[in-house]
Amino acid sequence: MAPMDVLVSGSHGFIGSALLPALEAAGHRPRRLVRAAAGAGDVAWDPGAGTLDAAALEGVGAVVHLGGVGIGDRRWTPEHKARVRASRVDGTALLAGALAGMRSPPSVLVSGSAVGYYGDRGDEVLTEESTPGDDFLAEVVRAWEDATGPAADAGIRVVKLRSGVVYGPGGGALKKQLPLFKLGLGGPLGSGRQWLSWITLEDEVGAILHALGTESLAGPVNATAPEPVTAGDMARALGRALHRPAVLPVPAFALRLVVGRQMADEMVLASQRAVPARLLESGYRFDHPRAEAAMAALFGR
Repeated sequence: MAPMDVLVSGSHGFIGSALLPALEAAGHRPRRLVRAAAGAGDVAWDPGAGTLDAAALEGVGAVVHLGGVGIGDRRWTPEHKARVRASRVDGTALLAGALAGMRSPPSVLVSGSAVGYYGDRGDEVLTEESTPGDDFLAEVVRAWEDATGPAADAGIRVVKLRSGVVYGPGGGALKKQLPLFKLGLGGPLGSGRQWLSWITLEDEVGAILHALGTESLAGPVNATAPEPVTAGDMARALGRALHRPAVLPVPAFALRLVVGRQMADEMVLASQRAVPARLLESGYRFDHPRAEAAMAALFGR
């Protein structure tokens, strides 16, 4: 893949902040899509107001769209749910429309998505061909992916990266779990039997770079490790990596009291056994395909 200007939204987030140096290491020139353009090459936008400096997009060869309000940052009040939806759907529609209107549009748009698309599916193995769920998260993800339509209609290759739970140092899933495990209070959430589709931050960034440079990839792509595990197995893998017990389950009723029933049932207790069929078919090789080794690697053991 030839060096090019790559525009990144959500560049200050957990994934975006790891992606920028990886793009530079690969020889690309990352540019940030931000609300207040402060650096050379920054492009200004305001998704809430529906404004974007379209003229500044010229020369961009690829786009990685990771922006959006944190889904699990707070309880799901009607107001927060509306912000979650608008930040993803309206922001993506604004960006896709601007890209479609360019004289020389980028060759590829890698747009963030999530395995929440599938809803709560028990033990069913989920590939990119699987049908969507019907809960709040699934509806948001469907609309989020659909909002990329103008870019695809303009001939831009669009990859909808359905990410699982991302594990990495300093953020993601570990940000909330690690303090409890270090105190010896970690354990499976709910029954622990629900399937967890996960991926390390290193492989999440690797999958994005792979999607940028692999012309055969388009449409939905599961960004999940090839071996999903149950929540109980992940808790035990994390406990072993930290040399801490992982035997204290958090009952479902307690989770519902703390974060609310809908958020607990759709985010924490939902079972999604997604596999990265298209990534594997296109030749991507995972650095961390197995949870036990991945958690050990994260903590240098």
